[in-house]
Amino acid sequence: MAQAARTQRSLLSLLNSDGKAHPVENTIAIVTLVLGAVAVFTTLSPSLHLISSWAGLVGIGTGLWGQFISSTTGERFLLIIGLGASGVGFYIGLAHGGLFGGVLG
Repeated sequence: MAQAARTQRSLLSLLNSDGKAHPVENTIAIVTLVLGAVAVFTTLSPSLHLISSWAGLVGIGTGLWGQFISSTTGERFLLIIGLGASGVGFYIGLAHGGLFGGVLG
């Protein structure tokens, strides 16, 4: 009976709160979070506007798709954090020079 009282605390147990494995949804949530972090941290240097704007744009796309297919509240939580960070990085990257940075115009 002691085994029934134990709870496993890890990132995957928080994402899979319904007891089922969701590898695709978890991967999309983590990728969105990483892209959002990259987009935000590269806005600290205006010369990295290409990275921040493209990482933000891709992060917004993956975050929206992840919201569409997400299964648990933990996944949605990470997706919203990643979407917000991606949006901030995207818009600041656009303000610093845009997606193409003068290459096309």
